[in-house]
Formats: sequence, structure tokens, C-alpha cells
Amino acid sequence: MTVTADAPIRLSRKLNTGRILVFGLAYMLPLAVFTSFGYATAATNGHLAGSYIVTTIAMLATASSYAQLVRAYPVAGSAYTYTRGAFGSHLGFLVGWALLLDYLLLPMLSYILIGQYLSAVVPAVPQWAWIVGSIVVVTVLNLIGITIVTSVNLALVGAQILFVAVFVIAGLASYAGDQRGAGLLDPFWSATADVPHLAAGAAILALAFLGFDAVSTLSEEAKEPKRSIPRAIILTTLIGGLIFTLAAWVAGLVFPDYKHLSDDTASIDLMVRVGGAVLSGLFTAAFVAGSFASAMASQASVARILYAMGRDRMLPRTVFARVSARFRTPWITILILAALGLLALVVPLDWVFQMINFGALMAFSFVNLSVIKHFLIDRRQRGGRAIWLFLVLPIIGFAMTAWLWTSLAPLAFWIGIPWVVVGLIYLLGLTRFFTRRPPTMDFSEEDPALAPEEEPARTPAPLG
Repeated sequence: MTVTADAPIRLSRKLNTGRILVFGLAYMLPLAVFTSFGYATAATNGHLAGSYIVTTIAMLATASSYAQLVRAYPVAGSAYTYTRGAFGSHLGFLVGWALLLDYLLLPMLSYILIGQYLSAVVPAVPQWAWIVGSIVVVTVLNLIGITIVTSVNLALVGAQILFVAVFVIAGLASYAGDQRGAGLLDPFWSATADVPHLAAGAAILALAFLGFDAVSTLSEEAKEPKRSIPRAIILTTLIGGLIFTLAAWVAGLVFPDYKHLSDDTASIDLMVRVGGAVLSGLFTAAFVAGSFASAMASQASVARILYAMGRDRMLPRTVFARVSARFRTPWITILILAALGLLALVVPLDWVFQMINFGALMAFSFVNLSVIKHFLIDRRQRGGRAIWLFLVLPIIGFAMTAWLWTSLAPLAFWIGIPWVVVGLIYLLGLTRFFTRRPPTMDFSEEDPALAPEEEPARTPAPLG
């Protein structure tokens, strides 16, 4: 089909609610409860399930804010888009910049975990080889397109949920056959529990819920974004929170003597106690598969955030806003992210955990405030339903996410604050010390054309 040279190439709308939900769950990694099991259990003083309850409540309130704002701004961009719309481009840029730290590091987290687990299973292959190989596979799948990613993730998410079910059944059987003194409610609250420890644990666990933010970045690839995206956001948060809490509860029953857990091998120790070497081997396979799914989803999501910022000229448009004529994916951005993923070869895992949570909780707080600003102040919506959706829930979400943010370890601020300062310096240069306005986001659903030098004379047939 022949078209004019200035015809736009748009992101392909192929995703329904089910596929978007799978994308969000893959991003969250249903087995993420075991990723930081030893570290988070120690931080909660043995009450990991209780911290998951706190985090889930905070994230559901924040997810409600996302669900409301995606109807107002059905375009790619996540918290960056919503804060810009409510508070202006300057603050929107800084919130987006803070959240970028999380998105840039999430694939790296998956690569590190894949390397650690596979090198332990196959010591003959060095960890760096597993990391580089996983980066190549994830990048190729994302270059092909979002439909391929969600199709692959469907199988990987299913495998993880199946494993969680097996773990819960085996864990309860182990607890019933050999009780070690833990009461049924002890993983939530016991005589040794206190609010500061629950808050410290909940702050660590917040990174597990980034999947609902990732869902909002698919607005321009959803068939009915104003309907399917809000549903998927709420369902992703609720289902993920239930899975995490259930697994953490069973783990607390089976392994109440958490002080004997190692931060690095805690999940393996847990699996051996529940089901021996067989369950430990199954866990390794399911966890690695889940990490691949999370890496694919997280790379796809940050590519689309950078695409939105490039399209808005907040980043160089000729690089970040280019879309592949064949696959309709932001291919240059995906390749840049693959290069950044190589930092997984040198960055310590605990640094990644701390840095991810800093930007996530900061962004979540501003999204909750954006709901109040957009609907109650700007649009002046009133009534009982409006007060509940646009004031009460956002206040709950803001209060809880801000509380969790202040509960982060000092390392998070030592790294996060300089990152925000770098973003502020870049913004000062972009706006010539605030003497001119940054480019305005086009909130319509029309995607701009490629840069003139990149526009092809022909468009490809729609992907099937």
C-alpha cells in the first residue's frame, strides 16, 4: 500500500483487558515474594505477610488513582503524563525522571537474578554469560512487538501461578505435619511485631507492585484504553497482592525461625524445608522463567515511557520517538535499554532494590495528588462518589506511599536524590533556566510521524 511520505506510523492497538492483565502480572513477577524473601523477612521482624497487607492497601488506593487518570489521559507515559497534566510540565518531568530510575533498573534486577540462579544450577557457565544471553533474548522479543511479548508472558505467568499453588499446598501440608510453634496469624502480627518494622518491610515490597504502573504505559496499544486499562490496573494490583500475601503467609508458617535465613539463599532454604530438592529445582525453573517474563515486560514498558517523552521533545525526538516501520516498536530506545542492561554485570543487587523503590514511591505519591488536582480543583467535580474517588482514596494513597517513602533505607536517598538533581539540571538546560516552557504533551491519541529523515515511503501491512 503506497502512502505519502509524511504518513504517521502509530503504535498498534491489539491488546484487550486479558492480555494487559497478563502483561501487568508478568511485570510484577508472581514469584517476586521470594526475590527478597530473606531480606524483607528480616526487615519485618518475621512478619512479611503483615507488611504485604500494608503494601497492598497502599497500592490499591494508588491503583484507583491511576485508573481514574488513565481515562483523562489515554496516552502512553505513566506517572509522567498524569503529573504533567495536573501540575505542569516542569514537575511532570521531574516525577517522570524519578520514575525512570525504577524502569531503567527493573530489567537489570531480572538479569542479575537470572544470572545468579542459572550459574548456581550450571556452574560451568559463568554468570556473565547468562546475563548477556538473557539481554539478547529479551531485546529480540521486544523488537518484534508487544503482542509477542504478551503471548510469551501468558505461558510464563501461568507457570509461576501454578508453582505458587504447589508451594502453598506443600507448605500447608508441611506445617500441619511438623508445626514449629508459629500460630496461624503470626506471619501477620505477633507479640514481636511493631509498626516501624511493618513499614520498613512494606517500603521494600513496594517494588513488587510496579506492574500496575506499567499497565498504564500501554494505553496507546489497548483496543479500548478508557475501559480496559483501568480494569487491568485494579485487577493486576489486587491479584498480585493476594498472591504475594498468601505465599508470604505460608512461608512464615513453615519458616518462623527467620533469623536463620540467609539474604542470598533464603528462598532456596525455604523450598528445601517445604519440599526438598525436588521443589527447590522446580522453584529455580519457575523463578528464572518469571524473571524472563518480568524483564520482557519491564523493558517494553520503559521503552514506551521514553517514547512518550521523546515524542513530547523532553528527550531527543529523533532518537526516542522513532518507531519501526515493520514492527511498530520504538526500536532505537529498546536497543539503548539493552545496552544499559549490561550494567547488571557490575551493579550489586542490594543497590538495585533500594534505587527502584525511591522513584516508585515518589511517583505514586504525585499520582495520588494529581487526581485531587485534576478532578476536584480543575474540573470541580462534586458529589459523594467524586469525594470518595477523587479525594478520600487519593489521600489514603498519598499518605501511605509518602509514609513508605520515608521508611526507605538511607542508601535509597543517597542514590535517588542525586538522580533527581541530575534531572533538575537537565530540565534547567532544556528550559534555559525556566525562561521558556518545556514542550507541551499532545494528549490526543494520534501518534506523530517519524522524524523526516526516518519516514519510509511505504507503510507495512497491519500485523496479524
